[in-house]
Amino acid sequence: MEYMTDPTDRSPGHILCCECGVPISPNPANICVACLRSKVDISQGIPKQVSISFCKQCQRYFQPPGTWIQCALESRELLALCLKKIKAPLNKVRLVDAGFVWTEPHSKRLKVKLTIQKEVMNGAILQQVFVVDYVVQSQMCGDCHRVEAKDFWKAVIQVRQKTLHKKTFYYLEQLILKYGMHQNTLRIKEIHDGLDFYYSTKQHAQKMVEFLQCTVPCRYKASQRLISQDIHSNTYNYKSTFSVEIVPICKDNVVCLSPKLAQSLGNMNQICVCIRVTSAIHLIDPNTLQVADIDGSTFWSHPFNSLCHPKQLEEFIVMECSIVQDLKRSAGAGMISKKHTLGEVWVQKTSEMNTDKQYFCRTHLGHLLNPGDLVLGFDLANCNLNDEHVNKMNSDRVPDVVLIKKSYDRTKRQRRRNWKLKELAKDRENMDTDDERQYQDFLEDLEEDEAIRKNVNIYRDSTIPVESDTDDEGAPRISLAEMLEDLHISQDATGEEARYALEVVGVFWVFLLFFFKA
Repeated sequence: MEYMTDPTDRSPGHILCCECGVPISPNPANICVACLRSKVDISQGIPKQVSISFCKQCQRYFQPPGTWIQCALESRELLALCLKKIKAPLNKVRLVDAGFVWTEPHSKRLKVKLTIQKEVMNGAILQQVFVVDYVVQSQMCGDCHRVEAKDFWKAVIQVRQKTLHKKTFYYLEQLILKYGMHQNTLRIKEIHDGLDFYYSTKQHAQKMVEFLQCTVPCRYKASQRLISQDIHSNTYNYKSTFSVEIVPICKDNVVCLSPKLAQSLGNMNQICVCIRVTSAIHLIDPNTLQVADIDGSTFWSHPFNSLCHPKQLEEFIVMECSIVQDLKRSAGAGMISKKHTLGEVWVQKTSEMNTDKQYFCRTHLGHLLNPGDLVLGFDLANCNLNDEHVNKMNSDRVPDVVLIKKSYDRTKRQRRRNWKLKELAKDRENMDTDDERQYQDFLEDLEEDEAIRKNVNIYRDSTIPVESDTDDEGAPRISLAEMLEDLHISQDATGEEARYALEVVGVFWVFLLFFFKA
């Protein structure tokens, strides 16, 4: 029987490889894949071992010609950096696929698996897979090298405040910690009247200056000094200095405004008390409870100084206190504080209890004071005031005593304080022994002023037991709901472990909030 071939069957036949004689499908080279690979290596010219530089200090990789970039292991950025190291040889082939081959993190090796294609003999396309080994070599970057050589900074910010108290700096320190503005600093140096921030680039310093202008009333001046220059490439090396001056007013200062400024603020009295310093100076008139906010530009246009420094605070005892119900307001008066109560009090110095000398004054602390309470204030009647605005005022307009805040037992408050703050890593020199007392004053201000606490991260101190929000004397305390848990996650923990720890803490705080509301 004869079999006839179907003329419609157009399936290709097989031919023999011209090298080894193995039946293969026809191809332009008429050679099998094994013989073609033995004759042609399309990966020839592509280096199989490449070195890559890594700075251990800042954890950055070197990207030619002169930049250092941050890359995580087996990330797309690191893969792109590795491919750029062999970019010239890869231009002669077609890159199909690339990916990392797992290696030990401490092995100082990176392996990249490449799949390439190239047209070879008589138009045949050959595909090949191979691995390129990258050797990670340690090399210190220029920034870290300058740090080690103690010639590390390109810009410095000198923050100064001409006051005897550092409450504004303590508040500024907490703002910097909360918003992470200290991450780009090379060094922070604390001196007698301010802080110095050192940066490796001018751009980081300018960003910090903008942050200071948004958080505290200040002004600044910029200057630069030529270090070196290259006349052939027309490049210059400068060191920049930013001098930032914060307004010389702190919380609890008694100030005397100029008549023009007091009139522009709603005809308020010239003698005022500073109740807060944030992005503006917050003043209150103790005679009328009228409040006003003064920003930095307004202050520098109409400057004023503090009449008394904190060391002149004296302790008074309240002999009699009454609330002013009906207050007559003058035409054009400004906003009245709703958080304070106007009171008329008779006080006597605790140092003059053997006499019958008493002082009468109005105060914005009427909601806090009762007969027998201790209060801190300034004795303006027996104080030598050297101020141009006070000297021009009528003596009847200057109060005898200005009360600042209610006094509590500091030792008991400090012992029962179940929270803490974080601090910047600063270099200290020539520090006064009065700094601890000033820092305790700042902590008490946080307990008494809720508006300041909103801008500060407060952490719970696990070494102190949890108690009620107020003590027996009625001293204000920070509630547990306002505190953060000082959580420390080690670098060895995996992402799942860190996420689980955060979820546990979140559930814990939700339970506490529900418990206190109930």
